[in-house]
Amino acid sequence: MDYKNLGSTGLKISPLCLGCMTYGVPERGNHPWTMGEEESRPLLKKALDMGINFFDTANAYSDGTSEEIVGSALKDFAQRDEIVLATKVYFPMRNKPNVGGLSRKAIFASIDASLKRLGTDYVDLYQIHRWDYETPIEETMEALHDVVKAGKALHIGASSMYA
Repeated sequence: MDYKNLGSTGLKISPLCLGCMTYGVPERGNHPWTMGEEESRPLLKKALDMGINFFDTANAYSDGTSEEIVGSALKDFAQRDEIVLATKVYFPMRNKPNVGGLSRKAIFASIDASLKRLGTDYVDLYQIHRWDYETPIEETMEALHDVVKAGKALHIGASSMYA
């Protein structure tokens, strides 16, 4: 595998990233087509065996169960310092105030919940999943900066937004 730098960072990633939205408990969330843990683990193992070291999930994939499955499998199959683990924040986990979006409160709660589900102390890449039109960008960026400064994420990024 010919590893590349993630953007202008020194972080080495495989040119292919395994998107993990497919892995999760089908009965949770709005993804009845997902594969449960037993079906998912061989695919995650095969990706590692092929040299893929970059894995991307999100807090809201199958109501958090994607993070649980991915975290468990990677813990069993890989050394944490050899993989690059990414997750995302934005979509609410419940239909209640302050549990979604990109406010400081939502970001702090989301990173802690994601780390718990993933079974790790940090993620390599923490991404905003969508633009939040209701939260000032300064609040979002400062919160993300503080997540990095706290050692809960090494890098930040953005996913799935209009240019």
